[in-house]
Amino acid sequence: MNDMAIRVERLGKMYRIGGVRESYKTLRDSLVGVVTNSIPRLRGRQHTSCKLEIIWALKDVSFDIKRGEIVGIIGPNGAGKSSLLKILSHITEPTEGRAVIRGRVGSLLEVGTGFHPELTGRENTYLNGAILGMKKAEIDRKFDEIVAFAEVEKFIDTPIKHYSSGMYMRLAFAVAAHLELEILLVDEVLAVGDNVFQEKCLNKMGNVARSGRTVLFVSHNMAAINALCNRVILLEGGSVIKDGAASEVVPTYLNRSSTMASRRVWAEKERPGNSVVRLVSVSLRNAAGAPAEEINISENAAIEIEYEVIKEGARVMFSLVLLDANGNCVFGSLDNTEENAYYGKPLQPGRYLSVCHLYGNLLNNGRYYVSIIGASDYWTENFRADYAISFETIDDGKLKRDYWGNFGGVVRPKLCWTTTPLRGGPSANPSLGGKVNS
Repeated sequence: MNDMAIRVERLGKMYRIGGVRESYKTLRDSLVGVVTNSIPRLRGRQHTSCKLEIIWALKDVSFDIKRGEIVGIIGPNGAGKSSLLKILSHITEPTEGRAVIRGRVGSLLEVGTGFHPELTGRENTYLNGAILGMKKAEIDRKFDEIVAFAEVEKFIDTPIKHYSSGMYMRLAFAVAAHLELEILLVDEVLAVGDNVFQEKCLNKMGNVARSGRTVLFVSHNMAAINALCNRVILLEGGSVIKDGAASEVVPTYLNRSSTMASRRVWAEKERPGNSVVRLVSVSLRNAAGAPAEEINISENAAIEIEYEVIKEGARVMFSLVLLDANGNCVFGSLDNTEENAYYGKPLQPGRYLSVCHLYGNLLNNGRYYVSIIGASDYWTENFRADYAISFETIDDGKLKRDYWGNFGGVVRPKLCWTTTPLRGGPSANPSLGGKVNS
């Protein structure tokens, strides 16, 4: 028990939704309401209020986490991941069960949670450290390291309301990761920021765990989960579905989510994006241009991204990330190629279609997932749609020819091979089936 950092026992969190929320009323409204509400009672009818719907965000969740463990929490949207972290952070109370935490906890549940926009980066660093229970001397020792990690040296005495979202996030993560906490709770912080900073975050959390501290990491980024976490807990519908090694739990999650099709269309109110651009649909088409859930590995294919530009003059850009069956990144591709005449150009409001062309003899056979990253104004505002679509690649045998074994790896490109006789050696005559002439 002494090595236990977090113990969760039959944890449950219930929310009541629905009903009518009353707005501000004048005295006249109140008097009218008394009269109108009395009429049904005088006529023998009782007023029935709207029913409240009960939703269990968490139900009967139990697990133990030892000191020094770095554990990933994964699951679809609405699985209860954020609700769990809010209970562990004492932001909200559980409806039933209990969570026992042994050690000083720091949480990064949203970018810049606890920061005040009118205070400078320096003032917020000390304020946030104090909220987390750190003494001023402890923050003094770590201050320069925090600022250097966040790369905000020139702006540390500027009010953070003037920070970009990237600067805001870097400083927020740096404070939480560098202060001397025993338990760090992180919720999807790597969804924002460039690849270099994401790599810094992963390395820092790895260092935090190796120093004997405990990390609980919620993310939709399976590559980060695989790289960082030895143990993963899968939540679905508020319950624990599987708890074990990342190599076992991540494929289970992706397979459970494999009902997603090779085409996804978002309802208008659910479209990923921002005030500049929003995704409409993502789809896969085969070499014939038809929608397809399977493609032959030797044939060309295309991934189509349909989107709506909202702001006039917007400069919109997209990239996609291809992931394998274990959630590992196969490659990323940006739409800044010479063939794309619209990249970086101001656009008029309306619908657009960007297409990423996949060449034949590139991928191995197996299942793949596509995540879409969109942005405006040269990546100052970005968003992502993780695992937007999935598809299967089928080995048609054309590349194998006379070899019928399995190829390893996630890609299987058709590369050029040549054979040339060396001077002084025997010559080969391909027309004789490769026999050597003497």
